Amino acid sequence: DRIASVVFLVLGILIVVESQKISESAYGSQIGPSAFPFALGIILIGLSILLFIETIRHHAMYKIVQDKEVPKLSTYKPFIIIFLSAIAYVALLDKLGYLITTFAFLLISFQALERGKWVSSILVAAAFSAFIYFGFVNVLGGSLPKFPL
Repeated sequence: DRIASVVFLVLGILIVVESQKISESAYGSQIGPSAFPFALGIILIGLSILLFIETIRHHAMYKIVQDKEVPKLSTYKPFIIIFLSAIAYVALLDKLGYLITTFAFLLISFQALERGKWVSSILVAAAFSAFIYFGFVNVLGGSLPKFPL
């Protein structure tokens, strides 16, 4: 966990530095295209610092368990499903628009992590997609890929 926190800290710093190199113009948007990567970089830095502090504070509580068995495919299945759906999300974002692809990605991810609970998965995925789209486009004046219609 400590190593991961340091890696994420370096990645967050790299994202913040590189986001400042992004050009200022963005399809008529009032906020620059560097705002979102910059904010994500700051969040990643903060979370990695919290993770580092947490691992140091609770080091005595963690036990290192070395398991000699090879993990089963079922332990990797949710990761593989989410990873493949993320690739599909990127590939289909411009073709299907933000709302449809984000809703589908979130629904697939929720079901990969916890099967069942279709109603809550659909409601959360739809609410999150709509809230972010409305907030970014109408409140912040940004632009996201629209419906293909």
